[in-house]
Amino acid sequence: MKNRQARSAAAPDRSLLRAFRKDYLLYLMLAIPVCHTLLFKYVPMAGIAIAFKNFNPMVGIFGSEWVGFKWFQKFLSSPQFWQVFRNTILLSFYNLLWTTPAPIIFAVLLNEMGGRRLKKTIQTVSYLPYFVSTVVMVGIVNQLLSVNTGVVNQLLSGLFGMEPIMFMGDSSWFRTVYIGTGMWQGTGYSAILYFAALTGIDQELYEAAYIDGAGRWARIRYITFPGLLPTIMVMFLLNIGNIMQVSFEKVILLQKPITIDVSEVINSYVYKRGLLNMDYSYGTAMGLLQSLIGFILVITANKISKRVTETSLW
Repeated sequence: MKNRQARSAAAPDRSLLRAFRKDYLLYLMLAIPVCHTLLFKYVPMAGIAIAFKNFNPMVGIFGSEWVGFKWFQKFLSSPQFWQVFRNTILLSFYNLLWTTPAPIIFAVLLNEMGGRRLKKTIQTVSYLPYFVSTVVMVGIVNQLLSVNTGVVNQLLSGLFGMEPIMFMGDSSWFRTVYIGTGMWQGTGYSAILYFAALTGIDQELYEAAYIDGAGRWARIRYITFPGLLPTIMVMFLLNIGNIMQVSFEKVILLQKPITIDVSEVINSYVYKRGLLNMDYSYGTAMGLLQSLIGFILVITANKISKRVTETSLW
């Protein structure tokens, strides 16, 4: 009896060992992202303790004085809190409002186009801006929107006789420039998921609808969009989770002293206060609070989506 139990306990170990020997190259490839995630995502989480301490680099994290929620209270009661919180929410909300439907519309319209070669060419060209670095992209935008030599201002002046507009030095244009560059850079790449979802829709549904006399817009409305709905909801929930994570690099590069009233977001404020001013505990507390808000938002949005559309992340 004992020998049987020992053999049954050892069987899973032998099968796991055989599977590893058979596909050891796949396991080695899997080990790279797993180690990267553990090393750069989970190990640094020990630094969260800095948010609850008066961090002193000379004595380290665990040797620093414990101060509880002091830095959270200081941030929540500071005059800068509401400004950076409002700027973050508004910039993220407008960005979500415009960048969510853009790849969906682009994928559907391109899917309805005729000409396979033309479709592939447009699809490939739309991916290219995503691989342009943020620094290069902002440099291009600065050149295009320059007051004196920018192509945009020259066109506006030549075609409509308008006075030059200070796109990069006017607070009222900052969000438009930020969102517009994000759409230009990410629409084509984000549409890849929707292209994949479109290929999963049963083509017989389109044929049956066509035989029944349904027009193109009717087929899009009653077949294409319902088929894309699960993918749309998953992507929307993921974007909700990142609503507090405004692109730090782009904000810093687009930011000017004259636009600081609308461009100062939590990420840029954490960078300036926590790293440049070496106020590490204060900066960590702000970053942790930002992550907690994003976590609560994604949990809430997931529950609402599961109840309304029966689609959720878990």
